[in-house]
Amino acid sequence: MSTRLKERLEKIQKLIIKLSDASAKGNPIVVEGKKDEEALRELGINGTIITIKTGGKSFFEATAELEALGASEVILFLDFDRRGKEATKRLQQDLERLKIKVDVKFWRELHGLVGREVDSIESLPTYISTVQQKVA
Repeated sequence: MSTRLKERLEKIQKLIIKLSDASAKGNPIVVEGKKDEEALRELGINGTIITIKTGGKSFFEATAELEALGASEVILFLDFDRRGKEATKRLQQDLERLKIKVDVKFWRELHGLVGREVDSIESLPTYISTVQQKVA
């Protein structure tokens, strides 16, 4: 059990590093709210992070903001609950209509690693810390 947990932790940490690298290359990361952004910052991601649910933003306004950034590719990293999955699907469709490439591989890979144990991005640092304590 401990070896599997350790392997999962290593995969999550590698994924966070890859996400940070992609963000550093200029690909903005889209999250739901301010706490999600804070969680990614806590994990060492320093690139552009766009929140779509702050200040009463509509999907249209969030999409327009992403279009105005002029990014050719964005990383969707929303929550894993039902609303997050629906928002990911909708944003992906809206952005692809605007010819903006959408990257959901980090989201899918992380969801595959944490399963039902994590349903929001904001709880990721706590989850990683807990797993680190169990492995140690």
